[in-house]
Amino acid sequence: MSLWRYANPSEFMRLSGAIQPWCWALAVIALGIGLIWGFFLTPDDYQQGATVKILFIHVPAALIAINAWLMMLVASLIWFIRRHHVSALAARAAAPVGAVMTVIALLTGAIWGQPMWGTWWAWDPRLTSFFILFLFYLGYIALWAAMDEPDKAADLTSVLCLVGSVFALLSRYAVYFWSQGLHQGASLSMDRESHVDNAFYLPLLFSIAGFILLFVSLVLLRTRTEVRLRRLRALQDLEARA
Repeated sequence: MSLWRYANPSEFMRLSGAIQPWCWALAVIALGIGLIWGFFLTPDDYQQGATVKILFIHVPAALIAINAWLMMLVASLIWFIRRHHVSALAARAAAPVGAVMTVIALLTGAIWGQPMWGTWWAWDPRLTSFFILFLFYLGYIALWAAMDEPDKAADLTSVLCLVGSVFALLSRYAVYFWSQGLHQGASLSMDRESHVDNAFYLPLLFSIAGFILLFVSLVLLRTRTEVRLRRLRALQDLEARA
């Protein structure tokens, strides 16, 4: 059985309708465990105090912000190669979610960093690349809104997505590219000596899982809405020609 069958709008609507309630339920459970455990059952850090607990929102939001753009890149490539409309609509649906996650990451990063850095913002290479990624999100959303022809909009936004992926990758791997700067190293690492203390590690994993499931749920919801709107426009065009 080919996975491409789910690029058919009818098949996608059937499958997404079946799995969406489970995604919502698991997202609520994972977020509930991660945030309650993280904010109320973990100790304060010996240096940062209670401020460190903002990582349970900041880290998952930053991961989603970056990987949402990479998901859009994959969907855009599928559109270029296979011309499946569902993939283009999925990329469009993911953009506002990714933009909101970027804003959350920027704001929580400023709140987390201010007591430690003595400033709300610094033009650190890692922070700058993340801010530019946010601007690409805004440009992507605006370009979709500005185009009347859906296929042409999908083509142009896909090109923009390819260009913006440079900054998504820079944001993802900035902690490895630039060792100097205010921003701390990666909170999660294969090296057990590098990632956060075990007291924060497990609840952080639950928070990340919850944010991922929330992202999937929102993208499914928005993609289903985009498919319905596309069908509605097709019906309106048929009525106009009749």
